[in-house]
Amino acid sequence: MSLPLAMLSDWHIIVLAFLVVLLFGGKKLPEVARGLGEAMREFRKASRDLHEEPQPTASKPITPPAGQPTTAAPQQPSEPKQG
Repeated sequence: MSLPLAMLSDWHIIVLAFLVVLLFGGKKLPEVARGLGEAMREFRKASRDLHEEPQPTASKPITPPAGQPTTAAPQQPSEPKQG
C-alpha cells in the first residue's frame, strides 16, 4: 500500500465510502466502477504494447514489379594505374 493510504484508519475509509455513495448514488456506482475498470484495462493494454518489442518478421526478397527492368548494383570507380 502506498504511504498516503496507509495512514487512513478504518473510519476514514468508511466516511470516504459513504461520501462516494452520497455523491454518485447507489444506482450510478456500478456504471462508474465498470467505466473505471474498462479505462484501467485499456491503459494496461496500451502500456504493455509500448513495452513489448515488435517480433521480427520473416523477410523475403523484394522483387520488382513485372515489366520493370532490374538494375545492377553501382560499381566502384577503379583507381587509375600508375606506371
